[in-house]
Amino acid sequence: MAIKTILLVEDSATDQQFLRELLVPQGYEVISASGGQEGISKAKSLKPDLILMDVVMPGLNGFQATRQLAEDEATRDIPVIICTSKSQETDRIWGLKQGAKDFVVKPIDSAELLTKIAAQG
Repeated sequence: MAIKTILLVEDSATDQQFLRELLVPQGYEVISASGGQEGISKAKSLKPDLILMDVVMPGLNGFQATRQLAEDEATRDIPVIICTSKSQETDRIWGLKQGAKDFVVKPIDSAELLTKIAAQG
């Protein structure tokens, strides 16, 4: 399945703008959510092809949201790539244990992220 629609779960307006400017010219439709709970709701209703998930957000953090998405039959098949400033190996391992398919550390390397998105298609 080709990746066409990406749900961006990110509370930073700056990071949302950066990612939108990276992804839209590549032909992706980008939907935004500013927190974990909103991301889960949009994932269930809009069924994106892929989710880019920040970790550090108010309320439901990205690890918690990823786990809920992975455990829900309606969303478990949507791949999640965690995009976070948390750069420890334990963070990467924990994110993958929550159900993420991949992990990217901020500041985001554009070529690396695009390669990882393509690999999920």
